[in-house]
Amino acid sequence: MQNLVEDFLQHLRHERGQAEHTQRTYAALLNKFLGWAGKQGLADWKSVELRHLMSFLQHERERGLGNQPKESARRLSSESVYLEIAALRAFYRFAENEKLLPVNLAENLSLPRRWKRLPKSLTSAEIEKLLTAETPESPQNLCDQAMLELAYGSGLRLAELRGVRLEQLHLDAGFINVIGKGNKERVVPLGRKAVAAIQRYLEVGRPKLVKQRSPANLFLTKRGTAFASVTLWLRIKQRVRRAGIARNVTPHMLRHSFATHLLENGADLRVIQELLGHATISTTEVYTHVAGSRLRDVHRKFHPRP
Repeated sequence: MQNLVEDFLQHLRHERGQAEHTQRTYAALLNKFLGWAGKQGLADWKSVELRHLMSFLQHERERGLGNQPKESARRLSSESVYLEIAALRAFYRFAENEKLLPVNLAENLSLPRRWKRLPKSLTSAEIEKLLTAETPESPQNLCDQAMLELAYGSGLRLAELRGVRLEQLHLDAGFINVIGKGNKERVVPLGRKAVAAIQRYLEVGRPKLVKQRSPANLFLTKRGTAFASVTLWLRIKQRVRRAGIARNVTPHMLRHSFATHLLENGADLRVIQELLGHATISTTEVYTHVAGSRLRDVHRKFHPRP
């Protein structure tokens, strides 16, 4: 069973060009099913029936969360169940198309409704606090400054940010080539402040971080290596705390702030879609709800007859 899952993951990597995060998520979810199937005595995918898939999902809905006390009543969210069903459906679709399994059992699994969560963004005042340069200058805080200016100024995803290489920068022309989900490339403009922060880091900070075996990544750790996702985000969270921002800032918040602030200042939704690298406009449309709620707040606060 494990071999077939590996074939599917290879397909995601080499033929679908799925992002690393998506590959890891699907691997974890399918391995969870394999662990459950082994306890049920299922040793082959051809032995799996629809009732087994249903039993697994019911087990997932009812099991307690690993990071909660045993007596906790909290259970897996519908969002997590949605992802597990999506992983099974994608796997079975691949196995049927490749003639590895005779029938796609998972096509009969219905996806639970996903409630759209409105993205949270930082206020303009919080952004100003966060992007105030730290003194005295050091290679690390120059790296942080360039990273934050680029993240907020161009709306990059965390994986895109840590993966930026020197050859993707076109500072004189004021843009960057970004390699996004599915290895899709897009061109994103850089603002003056982002260009200035990156140039300062390249001139003064990065040369002191480079070691003999350092990669061509723009952002380097103090050991001269490329950032891992967790390490990169830890650095940004530390900077958030030092800036005196009390909120829990999540990895996507700078990206959400980029999109929300563009929309609030009159940018066209299609342009924002292009800049964010969204495949469909429906993904970008969530920001119209954010802007709409802000408008309502302003109306209630300032209109004489709210």
